[in-house]
Amino acid sequence: MSTNYNSADQKGSFFQDNQKSLIFILGGVVVLILLYIGYQKLYLAPRAAEAADAMYKAEELVLIDSLEQKAIEGDGSFPGLKEIAEEYSNTPSANIANAYLGGLYLRQGKFQEAINYLKKYSDTGSDIIDPLVTGMIGDAYSESHDYKSAAEYYKKAADKSNNSFTTPLFLKKLGLVYEQLNEYKKAEEAYQKIKTEYPQSNEAALIDGPLARVQAKQ
Repeated sequence: MSTNYNSADQKGSFFQDNQKSLIFILGGVVVLILLYIGYQKLYLAPRAAEAADAMYKAEELVLIDSLEQKAIEGDGSFPGLKEIAEEYSNTPSANIANAYLGGLYLRQGKFQEAINYLKKYSDTGSDIIDPLVTGMIGDAYSESHDYKSAAEYYKKAADKSNNSFTTPLFLKKLGLVYEQLNEYKKAEEAYQKIKTEYPQSNEAALIDGPLARVQAKQ
């Protein structure tokens, strides 16, 4: 139950009676602000720089298929992506490491591991990378034959950014998993959106066949 203090006397009385408590609370807020600033400048900033240095070698190895396991685990002389993600959490490099790990595990067919790391990724505001990471979660679920979850993440990926590269890509994948779920009307909607809204995309060039297929099944 809240109390209304309508007069100046009541307000004055309230602050006098609670002066010690208010001073304590305000002092606590100031301490928290100072701690946060110190955490950002003295802890996170140096860690971010260290993490970026550690990522340099790992990113080189990510591009070499035969060395992808070394990119994940490291080799003793430099940390791998797993160590970077764990030891430098709350840094941009750790965030990207989670995306790399998810992609590598997806390629290796380790779908649950891929999902675990991809879900740790935090959106950066990128119109391309953010939907791609979300879409890879859909890929992992699709490869695991969990088409309902795959549809959920493909839809999120398609909706996350409106561009002619990722949006039609994930609309196409969304339509395909809807077909697996026998939801042909939803599949038609996804394919039709590609045809109507992204006519210049690569997916639109070949969408008439899937579109006719699902229309015939309704």
